[in-house]
Formats: sequence, C-alpha cells, structure tokens
Amino acid sequence: MIHDAPADELLLVAVVEMVPGHAEAGQRYEDVVLDLLGRHGGTLEQRLRSTDGATEVHVIRFAARAGLESFMVDPDRLAHRDQVGAAAPTTRVIDVRPV
Repeated sequence: MIHDAPADELLLVAVVEMVPGHAEAGQRYEDVVLDLLGRHGGTLEQRLRSTDGATEVHVIRFAARAGLESFMVDPDRLAHRDQVGAAAPTTRVIDVRPV
C-alpha cells in the first residue's frame, strides 16, 4: 500500500551526468554535496550508478520545497562546485510521486 506524503513534502529523482573523463571527480563531488542534504531537511533514499560510472540516479526526499531551495544555495555546496570547476557534473532534477 502506498501512503500519501505530507502535502509539502518533495520527492525528486536527480539524473547526474559526469563530465567525460572526469567520472571520479564527479563522484567525489556528489559524495560531498549529498552529505549536505540533512542540513536542509533532505534525505538521500537511493543512489544508483551506471555500470560505466558515467551517470548516477539519486532519489531524494525533502520535508518541503524550501529545503531544496536552501540546498541549491548552500554556500558549502556552491564553494565545492567552484573548486571542482569544469569537472562538476550536470544534473536534471525531476519532481516525482508514487503511483
């Protein structure tokens, strides 16, 4: 049985594409920034990696949309992204719900 989530809860799928030739740097970047989710009411429910290491899929839950918004502007996340530079992966985020 699927339970309804609280009205303000946010469930996301993030499709993360590593920069060709920089998969290890991208994976390390994800290790760091995913650890910041808790600061913003977020939880990493699942992290999957393609067999070639070029793509990751993350299932992330936030208590509210405001958590995602604050995560996106977290100074530590932004600073780490600047440090990684051109090796930083690109991410497509999709709002999802159970069916």
